[in-house]
Amino acid sequence: MKQFRYSLQLKNDLLDFFILLFNIHGMNSPHNLYIHVPFCISKCNYCAFFSRAIAPDWEYYQNQILHEVDFWHDKLGRIDVPTIFFGGGTPSLMPVETFNNIINHISSRFDLSDCVEITLESNPGTLDEKKLDDFIACGVSRLSVGAQSFDDNELNFLGRRHDAKTAIKLLDTAMQKNIRVSADFIYGLPGHNVQNIISLCDQINKIGLQHASLYELTIEKNTPFGQMNLNMPANDAMADMYLAIQDNIKLPRYEVSNYATPEHICRHNQNIWDGAPYIGLGHGARGRVFMDNTWFEQSGGDIKYSKIDNKTRAIEKLMTGLRTMRGMIIDDAIKNVLDFDFINAHNDLVKIEHNVIRATDTGILILDDLLVDILR
Repeated sequence: MKQFRYSLQLKNDLLDFFILLFNIHGMNSPHNLYIHVPFCISKCNYCAFFSRAIAPDWEYYQNQILHEVDFWHDKLGRIDVPTIFFGGGTPSLMPVETFNNIINHISSRFDLSDCVEITLESNPGTLDEKKLDDFIACGVSRLSVGAQSFDDNELNFLGRRHDAKTAIKLLDTAMQKNIRVSADFIYGLPGHNVQNIISLCDQINKIGLQHASLYELTIEKNTPFGQMNLNMPANDAMADMYLAIQDNIKLPRYEVSNYATPEHICRHNQNIWDGAPYIGLGHGARGRVFMDNTWFEQSGGDIKYSKIDNKTRAIEKLMTGLRTMRGMIIDDAIKNVLDFDFINAHNDLVKIEHNVIRATDTGILILDDLLVDILR
């Protein structure tokens, strides 16, 4: 009888142990991964991102990323990873072997689905067809190209190292592969007007892009443009250019600056805008980790993380969710930060339907101010 009680107690102890392991390593949510590659051939005149125009030590960089992957595996367990985004900087400068080693290590620590989206940011002139094929063979399913403009004078003004012909060649080559392709563009340069937007959209339509990101030029301090006294377009002119994009590009808008057919949206960015957890790996990367039913603000490189209260995270989710055309589901945390009196009085700017809050077309134009007004 004593031996039976001992065996039963041992079984119960083991059961409790495995339940504890499951709670620690099996109950954490899926996390998207953002991997920052902070290396460029040169810094562009507008760039305020963390990047360095140096010859990288790729082995050192790789080992740093692998170490961070191991760290978060120890914290979160073998979680699902729906998307991986290599941003920069210029990730296409990375040796394919380095990329492959990182992907293989991630798949050894986390669960990647058969339809995992792996995005590689690239700059024209840094990626030929052979290297692109090698990246695709290692898992890249989506290529984001920093075209920025199809005008050589504008590219020179922006400080880009490529010309329009090189950008178009890379896009044409990539679109012949079995991957999704996107391109980034900048508008609102000094002297820009609606006609510039119409011309850009015509070129995007002609190429046949299924995803395009069009960003208004923002002048940041501590950049070459920030030290210049540039004559930027007035706010009304910027608004006219923004509206002209919707009128001329043959792609639906799904986020403030992003246009794509439904099957070509960036799943990684959409997940982040929807408020899903993500881990930032590498110096310059940031994340929002959801661990043990708690949100954490996280940074890569030095692997720092600290708790975020529910109100702060709700406001963050609202700020990203309202950037999208589909809006944000109102959960209990978001409900607690909304000013429903303002919302009910301004249905021309923001609407709530079926427990989803979204900005109207008019509200999108003044989104920064709107976000302040709808918070209580």
